[in-house]
Amino acid sequence: MSEGEKLGLRERKKLETREALGWATVRLVVERGMDNVSVEDIAAEAGVSPRTFNNYFSSKAEAIAARHLARVRQITVLFQARPATEPLWQALTAAVVEQAGIGHGPPDPKWLTGVKLMIAERALQSAFVEAAIVSGRELAVAVAARTGTDVDRDLYPRLVAAAVGAANQVATEQWLAADPPIPLAPLLREALDQFSAGLPDPSA
Repeated sequence: MSEGEKLGLRERKKLETREALGWATVRLVVERGMDNVSVEDIAAEAGVSPRTFNNYFSSKAEAIAARHLARVRQITVLFQARPATEPLWQALTAAVVEQAGIGHGPPDPKWLTGVKLMIAERALQSAFVEAAIVSGRELAVAVAARTGTDVDRDLYPRLVAAAVGAANQVATEQWLAADPPIPLAPLLREALDQFSAGLPDPSA
């Protein structure tokens, strides 16, 4: 069951508004650049008033950070929804690729350029690190529950969660740096497959 399904109608509406504002902020900042997007632009894109934006977020950076946190937390939600009989790394890979929501083709170069500029914003760096810590802990708890380990006493669930985070980050960095652009999904799968195989020495 998703977060939205657990909430009442009023709470779901607030969650939907928050998500719409976060996504509108990301979309406009990627298209135009941080300095060329106003709160009024974002509110209009989301179909609400500027006052509504300010009720949810104190800045554009906060809205982007919230969207990023929601996105990475979704990996845990998708992982928990996988069949219990599915092998661990297969379930994790499926969740990561599904969360990315990107097809197998190369991305639009203009969009890619905008994403690079957005994530380079200094105002977002600490927020991205915090999102990784929060989402990593939640994934570790889910891994512990699936594997019968203790998230506080055993290294395994936290190591797995850290590996998933590292695979996601490294694959995304390679995707952003590729020239010409390449698909993200195969990179994510390859990175997680290597962790699943125990990172064998490629020179051996």
